[in-house]
Amino acid sequence: MQPTETPSDGHAEVRIVAASPEVARRVAEVLRRCFAATEQRSYPAGAEGGTRLQVTVDTTRAAEPARSWLETSRSSGG
Repeated sequence: MQPTETPSDGHAEVRIVAASPEVARRVAEVLRRCFAATEQRSYPAGAEGGTRLQVTVDTTRAAEPARSWLETSRSSGG
């Protein structure tokens, strides 16, 4: 596995590992409906097969329902 850089403030690097590319794409689509996101990058998951998909999401540009969840978690955290 390659070392990764820490994403900039307000961003998160998300890795999705699934048995098939279609399942990984469905999960990425849900993330893109909630957050602004980069284009997904797809890789083989390993010797056993499967797909690893990476997406960077921008939590500062969240859509509903993620915006409500983020606002609630900020006020109750700390």
